[in-house]
Amino acid sequence: MGRLSGKITLITGAASGIGRETARLFAREGAFVFLADIDAEKGRAAATEIGDAAQFVPLNVTDEDSWTAALEAVVRRAGQLDVLVNSAGIWTDGDFVNCSLADWQRTMAVNATGTFLGCRAAVGAMKSKGNSGSIVNISSVYGNIASDDAVAYAASKGAVRLLTKGVALYCAANGMPVRCNSVHPTYVDSEMLERFAEEVGGREVAVAGLSAAVPMRMLPVPSDIAEAILFLASDAARLVTGTELPVDGGMLAGIVAPVSAPAAPAPASA
Repeated sequence: MGRLSGKITLITGAASGIGRETARLFAREGAFVFLADIDAEKGRAAATEIGDAAQFVPLNVTDEDSWTAALEAVVRRAGQLDVLVNSAGIWTDGDFVNCSLADWQRTMAVNATGTFLGCRAAVGAMKSKGNSGSIVNISSVYGNIASDDAVAYAASKGAVRLLTKGVALYCAANGMPVRCNSVHPTYVDSEMLERFAEEVGGREVAVAGLSAAVPMRMLPVPSDIAEAILFLASDAARLVTGTELPVDGGMLAGIVAPVSAPAAPAPASA
């Protein structure tokens, strides 16, 4: 039996990256997966690749009516919703002086408002059907720490972190068996790295440079994040709610010396 055997799941941002890899893993673990994305062509292709255990659902996460239509499609096709993964997100560069208002608003709309609307729609669907459920929101290490050159992104992911806790507490306080947790990746070696790679001279340079900021000196790939999401979505985490799970190679634990730094001298004897 798979870890999600018989579960009805909806994953946003499922046309690529973490969302697509999570959909693949969920299907292998016995779930029926609705892949939701604004990119219909890539979303349908991803669902076709998975096969009979998957179906594409068009979704603009920033639009409340689109969420209503998506959840209606899920319930009509499968009867209920057991797991929602809010994976849709965008990266925006810019410090707080140079970040345009349009970039700020778009980043908050997709990353923060999209997650808010998803949580509300999923909780409503789960409540109406009286079933237990799990919501997993994809935040970031930048949901815990700030960035001077990605202020909108960090602010949006910080909002996801605290929204997650608020949803978890609401469900618990109202006797609803619905859990809500967040996953906090560091930089991920996925499609989102492409633009940065072009700017710095190639993917190998990009991966090496970003890995240097991670204590374990390596970047996760989408499957690493998908495994963490799977745990929180599964019944193995039945008493885990309102928490955050870093997949960051130790980045949030603190700072380690650069690889090239000389060893610190031994302390003088007393």
